[in-house]
Amino acid sequence: MTVDIVILGAKGRMGNMLVNQTLADEGLNLVGACERKGNADGMHYEDCEISDCLEDLLPKVPGAVIIDFTAPESSVAMAKIAAKNGNPAVIGTTGLNPDQQAELAESAKQVPLFWAPNMSVGINVLLKIMPLLVQALGENYDMEIVETHHKMKKDSPSGTALKLAQVLAEARGWIYDDVKKHCRDGIIGERPKNEIGVQTLRGGDVVGEHTMFFFGPGERIEVTHRAHSRETFAAGALRAAKWLATQKPGKLYNMADIF
Repeated sequence: MTVDIVILGAKGRMGNMLVNQTLADEGLNLVGACERKGNADGMHYEDCEISDCLEDLLPKVPGAVIIDFTAPESSVAMAKIAAKNGNPAVIGTTGLNPDQQAELAESAKQVPLFWAPNMSVGINVLLKIMPLLVQALGENYDMEIVETHHKMKKDSPSGTALKLAQVLAEARGWIYDDVKKHCRDGIIGERPKNEIGVQTLRGGDVVGEHTMFFFGPGERIEVTHRAHSRETFAAGALRAAKWLATQKPGKLYNMADIF
């Protein structure tokens, strides 16, 4: 089975990588590439529709899976257009607020939608196994996360750091919003027992690094994931697209549904 693919933001860093990996995969067929008005000039791929308007493009590529790593507002708007036209969509955009996530979930009732703040297979395996570590260590271990990304990243903390922190909190039976600490400054007093700190570093061209710390009596454990290249995110998104092409609408899918 060959899966047809439409890539949004095809000239961007992630978009260009998605284009190249799609063209190199015999199981995928690049049928559409979309860019902002004026940016689509000069784009050309064999047997591929080029457009600066998704609404005009989708009727020409029925059933094609859209891949979107753009921005929160754009991804929410894209999902509504996808639902209207019946095109499944894989979304790797980070920084979506709860209301925007709820809008995606609403669109997912009409068309298969997949959203993950990190498409890395390694990160998503960690999301499954970290609760086992939290439960095995017990309550005497303080949990902290430090995330590092390139200086161009707009959202903070990263969507991946937030997801990891939420998973750690759930493993302790905590509500994350009640225990999160995204910044420390000044005379803050002793660290509360029921707290998860998430600290942010930005600089250079770091693709993505997340370290989870477990500080216990007389020892500490560090679990680190480093993304060496954006290729890992592109590969994960294309894997998700192949899987999503055979799914039905009804829920907002994520990587946990694939494993």
